[in-house]
Amino acid sequence: MTSPLSPAVPDLPDLDPAPDIRLIAVDMDGTLLDTQGRIDPTLWPLLDELDRRGIAFCPASGRQYANLAARFEGVGDDVVFIAENGAFVARGGRELSSDVLADDVVGRVVETVRALAASGADVGVVVCGKRSAYIERLDAPFIAECDTYYALLERVDDLLLVDDEILKVAVFDFGSAEATTAPALAPFRATHQVVVSGAHWVDVMNATTDKGAALRRVQAALGVTRAQTMAFGDYLNDLELLDAAEYSFAMADAHPTVVERARYLAPSNRANGVVRTIAAVLAIPLAELEAGARSD
Repeated sequence: MTSPLSPAVPDLPDLDPAPDIRLIAVDMDGTLLDTQGRIDPTLWPLLDELDRRGIAFCPASGRQYANLAARFEGVGDDVVFIAENGAFVARGGRELSSDVLADDVVGRVVETVRALAASGADVGVVVCGKRSAYIERLDAPFIAECDTYYALLERVDDLLLVDDEILKVAVFDFGSAEATTAPALAPFRATHQVVVSGAHWVDVMNATTDKGAALRRVQAALGVTRAQTMAFGDYLNDLELLDAAEYSFAMADAHPTVVERARYLAPSNRANGVVRTIAAVLAIPLAELEAGARSD
């Protein structure tokens, strides 16, 4: 079937009748955000319309909760946040669920990354807690990468001495995360999630943690079914998120595995694909969203 958005985007669902969507979960980087990390202004009038229709909107990201809440300041009370790749879920500033790593696991991951760095790999580790994220590598390029994703970021002398509930350990690789960092962390796969969440990031979390598990908890809390859920993603940490939604969309330039897993394709983040697809599926005139964006 040809998409009404563009002849180059196939397989949008039959819109007659329009599906009864009650929940929309959206990855951030490479999906909702453009290549400059910005939110298209048409999202804000779209969120107003979704709220009017009783449809919940759920950013689902590897980003820190504080980072996500800041991006949606002013509308945050109406948004459900899946942060830290599903390890932390919150709404209206209130925690709905969390999945905390054992201290010994955090220590072993940190030591593994330290050894990887000592072998010559250009990597740094972020210990992601409920109160803040923590780093011990302090050069400007690494801090700049961390600042993109962590609004609360504390510099410490020793990550092994951090006193917080740890949700995730994230590793940034200035080279290829898939080629270098993921293999080094492979021994943790037997007991934990080791997820390549971007070209340069690998996340270690509990085996029970992923965006799909978090989305299912949100569905249960809101009384929403899989058939009433849309989800959008572009990278490997979005696979389970897409599995939890009947209307699962890979972005047009998503990782090939994500394209294979999703039921449908959306235009890329460079073309405001999330907003355009939601508008098409829910029969919301895009011109009205563009007019609303200009009037804000």
